Amino acid sequence: MAGIVGYGAYVPLRRIKVESIAEVWKKDAIRVSEGLGVREKAVAALDEDTATISVESARRALEMAKIPAKKIGAVYVGSESHPYAVNPTASTVGDALAAGPHFMAADFEFACKAGTAALQVVAGLVDANMIEYGLAIGADTAQGRPNDALEFTAGSGGAAFIVGKKKSEIIASIDDTLSFTTDTPDFWRRPHAEFPRHAGRFTGEPAYFRHVLSAANAILKKNKLAPSDFDFVVFHQPNGKFPLLAAKKLGFEDRQVRPGLLTPFIGNTYSGATPVGLAAVLDVAKPGQRILAVSYGSGAGSDAFIFSVTRNILRKRPRMPVLEMVKEKEYISYAEYIKNRRKIKSM
Repeated sequence: MAGIVGYGAYVPLRRIKVESIAEVWKKDAIRVSEGLGVREKAVAALDEDTATISVESARRALEMAKIPAKKIGAVYVGSESHPYAVNPTASTVGDALAAGPHFMAADFEFACKAGTAALQVVAGLVDANMIEYGLAIGADTAQGRPNDALEFTAGSGGAAFIVGKKKSEIIASIDDTLSFTTDTPDFWRRPHAEFPRHAGRFTGEPAYFRHVLSAANAILKKNKLAPSDFDFVVFHQPNGKFPLLAAKKLGFEDRQVRPGLLTPFIGNTYSGATPVGLAAVLDVAKPGQRILAVSYGSGAGSDAFIFSVTRNILRKRPRMPVLEMVKEKEYISYAEYIKNRRKIKSM
């Protein structure tokens, strides 16, 4: 069975507080923050985009995996904020890592679950012995329309996972994965549109909860497991409240979901949300522990995974854990936030 042999995450240094955004739009900052379960969000700097976040995450994953980049047979990057409409992020990442030129490469899009979709494909290629190692990345520099709920939550960040098959290298085996997919247009962005649009409350029950709960229940039933059989659970986190409510509905406890719940501190990193949450959990996981991860992407679908942590994780720990990146920050004003966005748009 394929498994994770190395991982890395990256969260930009800059942050903007919910109160800074609320002040501009004359809104009650406390009410907004408590309503969304978000205090602040990570903001990409002028020289940061999905490609740079992906490269930084991947370099950290390679450092942990301790394998030559040339051994990577596939590079897949999931995002909804690729720098170019035509020109793949994956080839840029592969070249930056010196993995080329003999590797498969493609960009994935499925709203916020593109990163986990990439992980499923990489794991399949490794299991089929088509490649020795594969790299799957979920990263975004998410944006929201001014004065929209998304402006308070859409953040930047990402994580990369190198998948291999050697038992001596695997830190977390991929025991199973499945998906739940329907045509549910709760969130979309038309060609040439600067910002995505969403259907408000429709994004909750028929979209997020239906898919996340259905995928989670299906993989639990298939593997004859219960919430009590897991030490951690990671859900897609569009805000700070939905994952906690999903956990409660499924029978998980807060202690199982809290270690991977980062949206309150860095915002919803879209395709990076579930991968970064999983990276944070792996930072503290111990041998023998089991992890359930369920992503969600508008459109709509969820990918569910069961991971089992191995003893190899004791000798493979990241140089900088996710929570250290979260704590290391520099606040900017709303004026600086808008100024950066306008400069990036004009490039």
